[in-house]
Amino acid sequence: MKDRMQELKAAKDSDDDDEVAVIVDRDHFMDQFFEQVEEIRGDIEKVAENVQEVKRKHSAILSAPNTDEKMKQELEDLMADIKKTANRVRSKLKSIEQDIEKEETENRSSADLRIRKTQHSTLSRKFVEVMTEYNSTQTDYRERCKNRIQRQLEITGKTTTNEELEDMLESGNPAIFTSGIQMDSKIDKQAMSEIESRHNDIIKLENSIRELHDMFVDMAMLVESQGEMIDRIEYNVEHSVDYVERAVSDTKKAVKYQSKARRERMYDVSRGLTAPRSNSWGEQRAFPRGRREQRSRAVTPVPGSS
Repeated sequence: MKDRMQELKAAKDSDDDDEVAVIVDRDHFMDQFFEQVEEIRGDIEKVAENVQEVKRKHSAILSAPNTDEKMKQELEDLMADIKKTANRVRSKLKSIEQDIEKEETENRSSADLRIRKTQHSTLSRKFVEVMTEYNSTQTDYRERCKNRIQRQLEITGKTTTNEELEDMLESGNPAIFTSGIQMDSKIDKQAMSEIESRHNDIIKLENSIRELHDMFVDMAMLVESQGEMIDRIEYNVEHSVDYVERAVSDTKKAVKYQSKARRERMYDVSRGLTAPRSNSWGEQRAFPRGRREQRSRAVTPVPGSS
């Protein structure tokens, strides 16, 4: 009888040890997860800061009396850094999403999983918000460059409509702007130099906008998987990509039908993603690093997420 009691006690001790090991293991995993959350949040904030700097560069370039090549290079470096950091964020968010989907497929449900889903949702929404602002910044700068070109053309005596100017920009040939213009004065030459400079800026912007469009499509699917969508994505992607895709269309009629079809696709997506937008960036800052405090302060999970 004594031996049997010792066996039972030993078995209980073994079970307790296993339970402690699992808890410690899980705590270590969540600590690593929150470290990753902080890294992603830091990258998103870095992109947001760079976007504000891009805005300042845009204003400085447009207000400068002469082309400032050094400032333009700084702008290109900023844009390259935004692209690099944004791709890193997108990759990490997709990795977290895949881990969550795997656990859900295995029918696992826990407070930890709900916390991770909430954090992933918050980071995804903030990332889309920041990238939407960047896209708006780019398209706004394109419009301002186009307006400058139009004003400079007027100085040389060449008046253009908005549609004519778009056609000229889509040609990709700076010489089309000088066609029929007699550059008899210093003012005319300065105006043409400004036109060529802004045209080059627009070409670079359109490449950036195209890259942003690809990222938006990817992130839209990421947010869709959570049952949420940022409405501004559709507006900014739709209007910015119009500038790029028109350039590869054979006729204006083709552009019209292509744009209509794209809008219908975007509307179909938005109609299927009607979950309301909620939770501000500040509501779900990183959980404290203390494990127990992390759990006690976790945001209430979205219904149906467990």
